[in-house]
Order: sequence, then C-alpha cells, then structure tokens
Amino acid sequence: MRVLQVSAEFFPLLKTGGLADVAGALPLALAAAGQDVRVLLPGFPSILAGLTDTTDVADVEAPWGQRARLRAGRIAAPGGAPITAYVLDAPALYDRPGTPYEDASRQPYADNARRFALLGWAAARLARGLDPSWQPDVVHAHDWHAGLAPAYLSFDAAAGGPRVGSVFTVHNLAYQGVFPPSDFAGLGLPPAAFDVNGLEYHGQLSFMKAGLYFSDRLTTVSPTYAREIQTPEQGCGLDGLLRGRSGVLTGILNAVDDAVWDPGTDPLLPHPYDVRRPGGKALCKAGLQQELGLAIDPDAPLFVMVSRLTEQKGQHLVLDGLDALIAQGGQLALLGNGERWLEDAFRDRAAAAPQSVHATIGYNERFAHRLFGAGDVTLVPSMFEPCGLTQMYGLKYGSLPLVHRVGGLADTVVDCTLEDIADGHATGFVFDGFDADGYGRALRRAFALYRRPADWRRVRGTAMRRPADWQAAAARYIGVYEQSLA
Repeated sequence: MRVLQVSAEFFPLLKTGGLADVAGALPLALAAAGQDVRVLLPGFPSILAGLTDTTDVADVEAPWGQRARLRAGRIAAPGGAPITAYVLDAPALYDRPGTPYEDASRQPYADNARRFALLGWAAARLARGLDPSWQPDVVHAHDWHAGLAPAYLSFDAAAGGPRVGSVFTVHNLAYQGVFPPSDFAGLGLPPAAFDVNGLEYHGQLSFMKAGLYFSDRLTTVSPTYAREIQTPEQGCGLDGLLRGRSGVLTGILNAVDDAVWDPGTDPLLPHPYDVRRPGGKALCKAGLQQELGLAIDPDAPLFVMVSRLTEQKGQHLVLDGLDALIAQGGQLALLGNGERWLEDAFRDRAAAAPQSVHATIGYNERFAHRLFGAGDVTLVPSMFEPCGLTQMYGLKYGSLPLVHRVGGLADTVVDCTLEDIADGHATGFVFDGFDADGYGRALRRAFALYRRPADWRRVRGTAMRRPADWQAAAARYIGVYEQSLA
C-alpha cells in the first residue's frame, strides 16, 4: 500500500512537540511492515537543510495564486533506512523567524491559513498524480495543519477524481487551526464546503473540523482520549461531530522509537544503562546534579519535567507543591518554555533554592535525554493529555511517571498501589482529582516508595520493561488504512 503522511513537523529535523516524534517514527514502522511510505512536509529551513539527493518534482500553484516548488529527496532516519520526502519549497511562506506557527513575538502568523492550506492542497495534487512516478493509495493527515487535505480529496472525488483513502489523526483537539471566514476565499474549495456540515465552526473556518468531517477514517493517539473527546468536557466544541463519527474513530496509542529512546544505547547519555545493568543511572544522576548546581545527594529523589509551559500541562500544581517537594528532600530539574508567567515563576523558584531547583527555559534534545536518564520521577500532571510521550520516555528510562489519570497517561501508567506492586503491574504514580490535594498525595506516594529501595527497584524494572514498540501501532494503522479504502 502506498501511504502519504502529511505533517507540519518531522523528527529529527523540526520538533516543537510530540507530533514530530510520531511523524518521524511511524513511517519507519510502516516501512518495516512492508508499506510504501512517503512524507509531505512544508519547506521550513531546517527541513530543507536535512533533505538530501534532492530532485524537482513539479511546480505547485495554490488556488490563490501562490507558487511553490515541490522537491523530493531523502531524510536520514535514526536506526532505519532513509525516508523519501516531498517538501514544499516556498520561502515566502516558510522561511521566517520564530516557530513554525508564530513570529518572534509569539503571535500567530496572519497568513497561517494559506501557509497550511498549501500543505493540504499539495497532498491532494499528489493524490491526483502530480508525481507521475508515485501516487498514494491513502493520505494520512496529521493534526489541524494538514486538516484541509481530506477536504480537498473529498471534493476531488466528488468531481470524478481518483478514489484515494483519507485518514486524519487528532494529536491535540485543543489546537484547531481556527481562522476568520474571510480566509475561506481563495482556498479552492466550493462554497458548499463552508457549512456546518463542513469547515464552518461558529461562523469561522476550522482546519481541525475539516479533517474530522471529510476524512474516511479518524484516529487519535490513545484509546482513552478517543473516548474523552466525545464528551463536552474534552470535546472542545467538536464532541457532537465526534460522537456522530464514532464508528470511524479509533484510538491508537503512540509508541517510542527505540532507535532514539533507549537508555542502553543512547549516545546522548554519559553513562548508558538498562534493566539488568542499572548502575549507569546513578552516575547520570550524580553528574547532572553536579552540572546543574543541585546538591549531589543520591538519597534526594530527582523529579524532572520536560514540557511546554502551559496551564494545560499542570505546572501550577507543581509550583504550588514545590515547597512540599523540597521539604521532603526532593529536587526538581525542568526543561521547557511557553507562557511567560510560568517561565518567570520557575526561574524565581530556582534562584531562591539553587541546590534544590533548576529551570532551563527553552528546548534542547540532548538535555531532555539527560534529564530522563538522571531522573527518578517524571512529572506529567496534565489537565488533559491526548497521549503524552514524556511519560513513556520516563518509563523507558526508569524515571517513574507521576501523572493525572487522563488520556494516554491513564493508558500507560499503573499507580503504585500495594496490590499492583505485589502483582508486578505498578509503573508510577497516578492521581484522579486535578487539584493540589490529588497531586500532593501522589507526590507523597513517590517519596514513600523511594524510601523503600527494594520496592523502588522492582517498580522501576517493571516500568523499563513495559512494551512500547511502534510495530504494534503500525499494524493498527495499516488496518485503518485498509478500512479507508473499503
């Protein structure tokens, strides 16, 4: 089966969150399962810089007149064969300062609708044979940035174009790509598309809704999140549509790329380790404590947090509970950026207690690996979490996750109750109420277990052995692709 994956990000070339990790790992797993997979990406500078063996495929003209050059080449993949990629070379749209979505002042680019409509438009053109040497059977669009691809495919098919299966994956329903209705003009969709049964969303234009409405099949990144987004509490205004399409919605749990995330072979760790030889983890911890200016104390549990800094991620709970964490002898090392007040608050706490708290504002892939390698507990107290990869990295690296029981966190972490420890199922610390009391009690359970070294080692071993391979996820995606063609 020929599958075109469409995404705005791709690890290792461009990453702002978990979307990039999935977009980079899933094609490798699909290829290993015998599928013919290619990816389509916007021509951000880091993506173009990572493209090798480049050839020009065709010129693409968007419905509003914007022109781009579609290039094909290869992207080196950790632990696998290079991936064939199409990249839209359009410097006027993609070669800009800031993030892929915001300018240097953290304001969304005013023309984001067109910047990402071009991605969907190019996917549909490839489905119609833009590259005469390769034409997809299925287009798999990831998140709102690629949400117009299923809409273009649907109207192409209605006009007599080729039948191509479409799959749309929701990575985070809270980010919907909503734009003013004036942006609909020029997108190349018929007027009927701007309708409640289409892209229209409370008088505006929603790329997320386009993907949800027009795709043959829908997936999201964990089974629990698939159920949650059909409720008013977590449906973000789209729960009615999702309930109506529940028959084509599948929750497929994300996985971990072993070529990138394996403490036994990770070149970014100063001291590799694994379940059978865990000594390197203590060395990683001592080295990081020294480097960050934390007290070098093996008896102080090191809590780590690698995250976007937003209230959704529950960092206000961490801040409110920081005095208790320090009073019980713990340490916190943070890596992330986001809302300014959270950045400032963590900087202030680190300055006030430098031997117990360290905050690195920004993102650094190497440092993220070192945090998981050194950490005893990984904090992921999110209000909602579609899947979450951070807790899965924590499991893999023996940094036991402390999580709120929602979404993929509920699907991947088993609380350290006495019975689950005894049965060999416990892997972390889980709380139900999204409040200071629930978080605080989970924190106390973490300290209590840490003071029982034999039980801690047993739970850590269970966590590190938890299967999280992409092969099982890829098999489920292949089943969804086949359904989209039925």
